Amino acid sequence: MQPARLIIDNPLSGVRNMSLDEAMLESLRDIESPTLRFYQWTPATLSLGYFQKADDRRLHGASCDCPITRRSSGGGAIVHDRELTYSLVVPAEGGLAMKTVGLYAALHDTLIEVLKSWDVSAQYVGDGCEKKSADSPFLCFERRSCQDVIIDGMKICGSAQRRRNGAVLQHGSVLLAQSDAAPELPGVAELAKVEITPAELADRWAERLTDKLDLQFDTGTYSGIELERADRWATAKFGNSDWIRRR
Repeated sequence: MQPARLIIDNPLSGVRNMSLDEAMLESLRDIESPTLRFYQWTPATLSLGYFQKADDRRLHGASCDCPITRRSSGGGAIVHDRELTYSLVVPAEGGLAMKTVGLYAALHDTLIEVLKSWDVSAQYVGDGCEKKSADSPFLCFERRSCQDVIIDGMKICGSAQRRRNGAVLQHGSVLLAQSDAAPELPGVAELAKVEITPAELADRWAERLTDKLDLQFDTGTYSGIELERADRWATAKFGNSDWIRRR
């Protein structure tokens, strides 16, 4: 198995979370190790997809009091609150990263398997997926793609990718419970009547991903260069109102 790094963060702000993901993507060649990161958000934060218009946040009144950032990946807006978010950075050459759907399948297959350990029945949207269009719903969890994970027809996990400098970043969110800032979206707790903590899910998921990805995860920390780059990205992009409102 190839050595890999596992980082489990305490809840952080949206700006910090997105800046760390960007720094990990930028720094893979320096770190020379794939990295799996699990994290949460505080306070509840609205992240816009890269191509969304910032003014469209007014379409969703329940999250209007949430701080806002913009992801480096596409898709719809996400209210990050009662969830577990993951990010995985791997080399773009060879292995699963050579095919976009390969990484989606690896993460989503293992999530479905892990949820079964709580007797939670989840599945792919599959043939019921919707085509993307200009009038797609504002919120990511009201959109559907074939690789999304659902419970009783409701989306509980979606992922997106960004490729740069010979590396690929995939990150996604698992909706564990309904948020007051997105009351129209039930999570695992409401749909399956099972309460799963972020720490419990991260522990079981990482164990399953070890076999799926053939990576030996050891708990690690960020390098100095990653922290420096995260600070830079926070100022230049994810905490910069001009960049957030660029569309």
